Amino acid sequence: MAVKDDVEIFKARIDKRDYRRVVLSNSLQVLLISDPVTDKCAASMNVGVGYFSDPAGLEGLAHFLEHMLFYASEKYPVEDSYSKYISEHGGSTNAFTSSEHTNYYFEVNTDGFEEALDRFAQFFTKPLMSPDATMREIKAVDSENKKNLLSDAWRMNQSGHRMLHCISAFLNSGCSGCNCSQNSGHCGSRVRLFAKPIFPSEQPQFSLGVWGNWDTLEVKPKARGLDTREELLKFYDENYSANLMHLVVYTNESLDKIQNLVEEKFQDIINTNKSCFHPCGQPCKSEHLQIVVRTVPIKQGHKLRITWPVTPEIHHYTEGPSRYLGHLIGHEGEGSLYYILKKLGWATSLSAGESDWSLDFAFFSVVIDLTDSGHEHVEDIIGLLFKYIELLQHSGVCEWIFKELSAICETKFHYQDKIPPNDYVVDIASNMQFYPVKDWLTGSSLPFKFSPNVIHMVLGQLSPDNVRIFWVSKNFEGHTDKVEPWYGTGYSLEKITGSVIQVKFPVLLRRSTYSALWYKPDTLFSTPKAYVKIDFNCPYAGSSPEAEVLVHIFTQLLMDYLNDYAYYAQVAGLYYSITHTDGGFQVTLLGYNHKLRILLETIVEKIATFEVKTDRFSVIKEMVTKEYQNMKYQQPYQQAMYYCSLILQDHTWPWIEQLDLLPALQVEDVAKFVPLMLSRTFLEFYIAGNIESHEAESMVKHVENVLFNYSTPLCKPLFSSQHLVNRVVKLKSGMNYFYPSECLNPENENSALLHYIQVGRDDFKLNVKLQLFALVAKQPTFHQLRSVEQLGYITVLLQRNDCGIRGLQFIIQSTEKSPGNIEQRVEAFLKMFETKIYEMTIDEFKSNVNALIDVKLEKHKNLREESSFFWREINDGTLRFDRREHEVEALRQLTLQELIDFFNEYVKVGAARKKTLSVRVHGNRHSSEYKAEVSEPNFARIDNIFTFRRSQSLYGSFKGLSGQMKL
Repeated sequence: MAVKDDVEIFKARIDKRDYRRVVLSNSLQVLLISDPVTDKCAASMNVGVGYFSDPAGLEGLAHFLEHMLFYASEKYPVEDSYSKYISEHGGSTNAFTSSEHTNYYFEVNTDGFEEALDRFAQFFTKPLMSPDATMREIKAVDSENKKNLLSDAWRMNQSGHRMLHCISAFLNSGCSGCNCSQNSGHCGSRVRLFAKPIFPSEQPQFSLGVWGNWDTLEVKPKARGLDTREELLKFYDENYSANLMHLVVYTNESLDKIQNLVEEKFQDIINTNKSCFHPCGQPCKSEHLQIVVRTVPIKQGHKLRITWPVTPEIHHYTEGPSRYLGHLIGHEGEGSLYYILKKLGWATSLSAGESDWSLDFAFFSVVIDLTDSGHEHVEDIIGLLFKYIELLQHSGVCEWIFKELSAICETKFHYQDKIPPNDYVVDIASNMQFYPVKDWLTGSSLPFKFSPNVIHMVLGQLSPDNVRIFWVSKNFEGHTDKVEPWYGTGYSLEKITGSVIQVKFPVLLRRSTYSALWYKPDTLFSTPKAYVKIDFNCPYAGSSPEAEVLVHIFTQLLMDYLNDYAYYAQVAGLYYSITHTDGGFQVTLLGYNHKLRILLETIVEKIATFEVKTDRFSVIKEMVTKEYQNMKYQQPYQQAMYYCSLILQDHTWPWIEQLDLLPALQVEDVAKFVPLMLSRTFLEFYIAGNIESHEAESMVKHVENVLFNYSTPLCKPLFSSQHLVNRVVKLKSGMNYFYPSECLNPENENSALLHYIQVGRDDFKLNVKLQLFALVAKQPTFHQLRSVEQLGYITVLLQRNDCGIRGLQFIIQSTEKSPGNIEQRVEAFLKMFETKIYEMTIDEFKSNVNALIDVKLEKHKNLREESSFFWREINDGTLRFDRREHEVEALRQLTLQELIDFFNEYVKVGAARKKTLSVRVHGNRHSSEYKAEVSEPNFARIDNIFTFRRSQSLYGSFKGLSGQMKL
């Protein structure tokens, strides 16, 4: 039974048509339109599944499915009878596939509408996709591709986006609403920027990977053992769900009659409650920005396209920021940019506005058709464009201009001419996926809410740092060095430098015997937020297990005391945490900078005047005790990770000793310990974001005054010998160590292995070899050890970084296999993997190198992420703030032979210099194997972690006299 909707749909003043929104029992949303005077009827079904949902390795499947639905259905099995019926009744039909939806539509004479609608409904209930038709339509799609190979519009769209590698732009960015694994890279393979109509009369809008051809739909799937028809049927069943569909029906009948027709013909569409796929964020990485691409067209002429990734206007459609900016930048009146370019004889047309948008990304583009003279003055034209944008930024957003634009849009909407019913239903069906019900007819055509901040936000994104320039000219023929593989378009690519000089890395702004201040202003995010980290380096805090547990209780009490006050700060967008570390504790603040200092001063004051409250001590002690008691219920693989850290990292204490201490601890122990802990302290600050350097220094001075400069100071500076170092056990070359243990929870049947391969100290060249190997081996590890051998659900290969000491670790948890058995399978895998790495082709090597470069060049998404990256460098003592740039350069110089040499030296089974540590945690099903664990040939058993740790050499610490460090 359909449900009527009482929401009023906003329509034009002169619109005499009647509208009704209904929702069928299968969740299909429908808009009914009654127009008694129309002589044509129409319908459009918008399915919320597009080429972003193409399965990996089957590019073009969504578009191919669009073709196949036109063939036949169980009810109407004669091929092409649908299209024949439409044609015989004075109509037309078409469809197109976009990034996030596929739209089907038809128009027909009124006397043929009911049967046409019935035939149309079969697309979404019981279509026939016969094997014979499948093969013929693959050939048709391939033919469709070939006919456009000499079309400049298609060539420029395909080439421009392939040059930017946008096909892989979402790799490692995660996704929402789809069923893929975020670690699989699947979503990255879906990213295409354009949509596509199936008939040639419409303008081309998308890239080849979305369209598909004989290679992507037949050759490559067959080589992988896939049947395209079976994949087609699976794709249809998995994605064509009623809850993702929006239907518009336009006839001359009453709304009640239309509703009855729709209920009868569309209620059988299956609803699987499928989630709509959305990619996350902008597809452009740093290498896609600040570039100019010179491209050779087929036809004569010159064109310039300047684009910026921007916030999609769909999220601010009532404010219309891109519409406002497009109105000004694309203006053609006196004093406009185009007016100047035309007067100079450099341009014949100019347009500006948002293009290629989805819910998650959009581009603002300025497109200029150039004269021969304009082609010779492109740098001047681009300079004038940025001068004009700068003028807009300085002059501010004008309310009168917005109101004028809003009035024009309103008049145009209310007094618009009728358009053909098929165009009308397509527009509305597309709107239904993105806009609330009341705005289904208007979409984004009626900006009415004046918001200078929103317009300024988008205007700020039109910067030289974000720009991408496409320059198309026949004059480039013979002067390009690259060829786009699908269309054979010649092009060249060049990196350009932004005009804004920014502080890219933290600087050591201030140092004293009390503290060091690392400072990094916000140059990327333009938000009124700041990040503050204070590391309290207190030697007494890490001197014993008892000291460590007392620090833990102290930080929990401190958070408890601040809770009532800080709650209101959190409501206002200010967040903080206080956590214990191996050498003291850390205070972290993040949020709006306006009141951040007040919160910081309150926290420091609470530290300086700390007193233990007996009632709260009892509560916190109980909480901490339970926390330690629950350690034994961790998963075996987590226990293995804990033991590995305990073995490798110097000056770490076992939690079991801390648990044993807890029952005897009293209020007096904490009260005596805190002043002792703080008596010798060094503070390391990291302050970043929307804070001026003098403000940052002022904060540090205030903290120093409170803690160090009172008449009876709470803290004194550290002696030089007391500064924190972080040292890691240096395993002996050629040795394989193993540490066996029983699972702490005797009821857990799972066992786990952590197989660690130590590589060495932080070094750009060594790091990228390790990272590249991990990238190459990650998927084969998962496939062989989990999918094929079924060792266990948790099967991962990860890099490991202990304070700048790099390595690899296989982590596997299994119910069926003992840790020793798993160890044998890991070594067997590495022996098998030798062949893969030895037989790797240069193209495969380069592809993996480029994938890793893409990851490294991805920009930080927010202030927290950027600060975490830089703080890791400070905390480890490595201070490689330009790490990504140097490692990218090292990757570009790396050879396949160097990767093979790395494998042979550090990873290969039996390598002379290889250093391994295996932690084996035995569940109750493998307790007998634990009891039988003895030293084996080529394996040295660790019986006591601390005896072993004291007997080994240590790597030198990167961290030392923090207060004396200098860039």
